[in-house]
Amino acid sequence: MPPADVPDDVLTTPFTDYLLRNAGEDRPAFTCRTFPGPADHTLTWPEVVARVRGVARELRHRTRPGDRVAIVARQDLGYVVAFLGVLYAGRVAVPLPVPIGRTGRARVESAFADATPSVCLTSKDLLDKVPPAVVLAVEDIEPDDAEPPAAVAMTDPAYLQYTSGSTRRPAGAVISHRALVAGCWQTTQCYGADASTPLVGWVPFFHDMGLVLLVGTPVFLGSRSVFCTPVEFVRDPLRWIRLLAEHPGAVTAAPNFAFDLAAEAAGELEDLDLSRVNSLLNGSEPVRAGTVENFERAFAPFGLPRAAHKPCYGLAEATVFVTSAGAEGPTVRVFEDGEPRVSVGRPYGQRIRIVGNEIQVAGPNLADGYWGRDDVIAPDGWLATGDLGFVHDGQLYVTGRLKDLIIVDGRNHHPQDIEATVEAAHPAIRRAAAFGVRDGRGEGVAVVAGCTAPGEAAETAVRRAVSAAHDLPLRALWLVRPGEVPRTSSGKVSRAAARERWWGENERHG
Repeated sequence: MPPADVPDDVLTTPFTDYLLRNAGEDRPAFTCRTFPGPADHTLTWPEVVARVRGVARELRHRTRPGDRVAIVARQDLGYVVAFLGVLYAGRVAVPLPVPIGRTGRARVESAFADATPSVCLTSKDLLDKVPPAVVLAVEDIEPDDAEPPAAVAMTDPAYLQYTSGSTRRPAGAVISHRALVAGCWQTTQCYGADASTPLVGWVPFFHDMGLVLLVGTPVFLGSRSVFCTPVEFVRDPLRWIRLLAEHPGAVTAAPNFAFDLAAEAAGELEDLDLSRVNSLLNGSEPVRAGTVENFERAFAPFGLPRAAHKPCYGLAEATVFVTSAGAEGPTVRVFEDGEPRVSVGRPYGQRIRIVGNEIQVAGPNLADGYWGRDDVIAPDGWLATGDLGFVHDGQLYVTGRLKDLIIVDGRNHHPQDIEATVEAAHPAIRRAAAFGVRDGRGEGVAVVAGCTAPGEAAETAVRRAVSAAHDLPLRALWLVRPGEVPRTSSGKVSRAAARERWWGENERHG
């Protein structure tokens, strides 16, 4: 069995101490791969520390301890330096996305209104695109060889992790220095990572999975991070796979949809060796049995061990990590409801329990609360996650979100089960969002699905599949263009946004 507790020496060592331990290691620390090319842009550990000290120096001239500093920058080396510089200065980082499009702008503006940052660190070409604040371009900040780190308490806030907003308005979870090091320890211990382990990926830095795995964990271990941008992954999902082959022993992470995209593109892959991949963490959204099977089938010919695929579960309020599959790899079981379910493994360094079907978590990796609110996230030491699940043979299975649960005629239906049925009903169907609705006939279910060939054949197939698998008639079905089904910033289906856009419009216009 894994150890139950994070060691005291970890929980009492400030995160910046780990950074300074790496200062004398003249070897690659962070590498950003850009395209076309490809081209690698790398900072060694001494270069990282010097640039971080420069950022800290500038922030101390303009802010006071406890001030929030927003980071709205490209996913490149500047983002890494900005985040670490804020922590080194003893300020509170607010990692955010580039405000692209109406949704992106609204997300950033909402976070600014909530966190009220004193300064915004950004990329040079974005200076005129961020909300009003004192704005500094990270590229223009000169390195520093002497700036000391701020003295911080382990309970002080390190950063605000804004939630993805799949069921509500985004809120800033307050992640302390203690929670950050605890989360890094839990991740590295679960996957047997050390200073020789490359951390590889593309998940955005403003998302908890990308921030902890690709920025926090390399500092904690003194290892190397190699990353590209989410856009470059979407343009060619095999860029992610090639990075794994180039860096034997790598640990990486991505949402379930990324595994689907990579498997679909695998036919274009030339010979490469994936036999030494350590772990591919599959989390952030429901892990589907079909995805596990398709991914294994696609990449087994290249030597990828099935056990390297690690379904996992986490959330922003737990500094991303809660449970994960271990050396056994994915476990898929069919239970009484007939649905194949994928285990998300066991906790490592924290505890879980099920109360009224809801998953609850306790451990040193928990956030302290939400910024600007008086309520405590875990007043009794246990975080009520809002996720539904159960434990079988010591492993956790997540069945859905409490707020998303659909109740029709007294029966509970999990939307992701209905979505899986919809997506398998016809080859033209892509991403789907299922949600509960109410009209004159009472409670029902509606679905919005991306479809490459909308028409009677696809619609009939979907309605028949849902009726047969779930004994549910669909109250409404919209087949839209692929890509139109709303997502959160982390790539999850946003059922609340889908309901508001389609069913809300239906209600407004009768």
